[in-house]
Amino acid sequence: MEQVAVKTTSSSYNVYIGPVSLGAVKECAENPKKILLISDKTVYSLYGEQVKTLLGEIAPVECLVVESGEEAKSFEEYYRILTFALEKELDRSSMIAALGGGVVGDLAGFAAATFMRGIPFIQIPTTLLAHDSAVGGKTGINHPLGKNMIGAFHQPAGVFYDPQYLQTLSGGEIRSGMAEVIKHAMIADPLFLEWLQSDSKAVMAPDGQQLAYMIKKGIEIKAQIVSQDEKEKGIRAYLNFGHTLGHAIEAYMGYGRITHGDAVASGMLFAAWLSEKVLGADLNYTRLKEWFHSCSFPQPLVPEMKTEEFLPFMLKDKKAGAGKIIMVLLERIGAPVLYSFSREELQALLDRYRKEELN
Repeated sequence: MEQVAVKTTSSSYNVYIGPVSLGAVKECAENPKKILLISDKTVYSLYGEQVKTLLGEIAPVECLVVESGEEAKSFEEYYRILTFALEKELDRSSMIAALGGGVVGDLAGFAAATFMRGIPFIQIPTTLLAHDSAVGGKTGINHPLGKNMIGAFHQPAGVFYDPQYLQTLSGGEIRSGMAEVIKHAMIADPLFLEWLQSDSKAVMAPDGQQLAYMIKKGIEIKAQIVSQDEKEKGIRAYLNFGHTLGHAIEAYMGYGRITHGDAVASGMLFAAWLSEKVLGADLNYTRLKEWFHSCSFPQPLVPEMKTEEFLPFMLKDKKAGAGKIIMVLLERIGAPVLYSFSREELQALLDRYRKEELN
């Protein structure tokens, strides 16, 4: 089993990559008196009983199944979790386990962060996308006016990434997760990006060894950044490369209508185009766009979408302020910077970009 250490100002923990080990779970669980296992319908039907049995070796387990999909990151589901936890008499000596993708991890983590002012939780990710969201302590739920606008920083006690749980993922889900893999490469590791671009099969249909390699690389990059900036006061914002437009697309279209990764991929292409136009960067945008298309990432910025209608969602981005939209751009691959735009500037640039791309 591979391990990646994550060290922040508030805590330290390990990410385990390999078969889930009861010993490793026990080591980080700190003898909880009760465990609340939270999963979604799809994942629980596949792996829920297996994980419940494993956790049952540590403490009595209560299970709560939420809806599958981004819509589950709602106040209603969050409130239902807290109500269930109180009804099942969880207390400060209890623990929450999140079994699922990024939605379940964010939702369960936020419940853990706020239940009785915070109890421990562990992450058991089941998607490639969650190699990003399960690490770093960001938890939260969505608001109709913006994604992840309600939340807290709450580091997990441990993360257990078992590649067996990725075997049932669809091609679309693999592609969605691959967007975050590509993001990590673009902001931090030019050689990793070259490796990804050199083998389309590794991106479209990775084997187990390739998946394990990509998961570890992505987690190492994120862990290094989070260790320097836990609460996103500085360089952690670089991890939002592609997300300012990506989150706006998700909110505009309605959560769950497009995968997070597909939206972020579109956001990364726009950010790369902006980097060349505004910073004079040489990112070989044409090659990058062709590669994204060869990987089947869709182009959600269709003519029917009006820039002025989804631009307000970008203004609600957590990095925005004083009427300015701050985006992560690249001076070169592996060299991200923050760049501030007025609404008018960004709308004009986004309109220009869409005209070029849609013609």
